[in-house]
Amino acid sequence: MKSAIYVEKGQFKIGEGERRAPASDEVTLRVGYVGLCGTDLHVYHGNMDHRVCPPGVIGHEMSGVVETVGAEVSGFIVGDKVVVRPLDYCGECPACDAGHSHICHKLKFMGIDTTGALQSYWTVKARTLHKLPGTVDLRRGALVEPLAVACHDVARARVAAGEKVVVLGGGPIGQLIALVARARGAEVLISEPTPVRRTYATDAGFSTFDPGSGSLTDHVMAWTGGKGADIVFEVAGVQPTVDAMTEIAAVRGRICMVAIHSAKAQVDLFKFFWRELELVGARVYEAADFDAAIELIASGQVDVDALITSVRPIDDIQLAFETLDSPDPGMKTLLECA
Repeated sequence: MKSAIYVEKGQFKIGEGERRAPASDEVTLRVGYVGLCGTDLHVYHGNMDHRVCPPGVIGHEMSGVVETVGAEVSGFIVGDKVVVRPLDYCGECPACDAGHSHICHKLKFMGIDTTGALQSYWTVKARTLHKLPGTVDLRRGALVEPLAVACHDVARARVAAGEKVVVLGGGPIGQLIALVARARGAEVLISEPTPVRRTYATDAGFSTFDPGSGSLTDHVMAWTGGKGADIVFEVAGVQPTVDAMTEIAAVRGRICMVAIHSAKAQVDLFKFFWRELELVGARVYEAADFDAAIELIASGQVDVDALITSVRPIDDIQLAFETLDSPDPGMKTLLECA
């Protein structure tokens, strides 16, 4: 059994790992593919050592096949294709009692706070599983988790058909938000400074804007006939996009904060008063978001294939992270763990 072990800042190694037998409420999965994301890159940079506690196994965007089923598990059998919703919640705190276990007061994120999926076999609680239909292969299944993020963001922003949506930041999550918003009937503009990411967006049929080429506010006002955007997603996590989000929002527009900000940003609160704007936060996902993401892929409403720019064996873990940390990281790298 192989596992990709985070050793220290900038360094992974391949180790033997240990296959753990499932408890009565758990299953052991044969891991198929694991996607790498921005959070994993933060781990690679050494910024999350206080949570990962190296040496450790990370990885949370995954797909796999049920290998062994615990004695009390129902609804899953050996051979089922599944994905994991990597949230380990307490079930007892006020947030959990209110039905918001995804923001549990004691939430542990699997693959960061606990052992993750970058290994041949992964044993997890059965309550975290979502079954994949036969038409969704394991490669596409590895995109369910980030697509569920986008589904949650779009749901929090209450995107409706016919609305004008601006996505500030055209990385993988920004692109997925755009795809989900379009599937909900919205018209989407992606603002992104990187040419290769604008190309991905253009190839997917979206309007794009280079914020270095002129005034985004003027462009959005022209695009919306002077109204402004009904909904703005702030996905970049930098001060210029925080400035832009209040400038381009329409009267009673909605702003969804998706990005994680490492420092306190300055926000123009006067615009919230003057235009009666709304600001909502969106953190990870709920079970319904995973179900929605699986349905979007299975039905063909969202095509995730174009976002998969690299598939490597788990042995290439170090090279995969070096590429992810380069000026041209692509969109989504998958590591094959079988």
